[in-house]
Amino acid sequence: HQGTVFLLDAPDDIMRKFRRAVTDSDSEIRVSADKPGITNLLTIYSVFAGCPLAAAEKHFAGKDYSTLKNEVGECVTEFLRPIREEYSRLIADKGYLESVMRSGAERACRAARRTLSKVYRKLGLVSLG
Repeated sequence: HQGTVFLLDAPDDIMRKFRRAVTDSDSEIRVSADKPGITNLLTIYSVFAGCPLAAAEKHFAGKDYSTLKNEVGECVTEFLRPIREEYSRLIADKGYLESVMRSGAERACRAARRTLSKVYRKLGLVSLG
């Protein structure tokens, strides 16, 4: 999954994926149909940095591909940091996870009983109660 960044990827993995991202033949960083690799990186930066695409293009004007890839990787890594941290916190709390699973199982059991009761009634069988 070299071309895919997952929410829980380690920061080093995210940076490595962006450093290996496809770029285009010349060194100009601009949005263009003939520069799909650079356009993709600029779009990712624009979304994760929360700025217009034109502002992203202007920010990287005159910079090299290495700078672009590093800044995009850093931006995505920082954006995903709170998600990774919250996941780590939750996954380490076994009591909380067990309570969520228990609660979900109880809700699923109630829903299944209601559905099964309806099926029994439609078939003319005795209800389960």
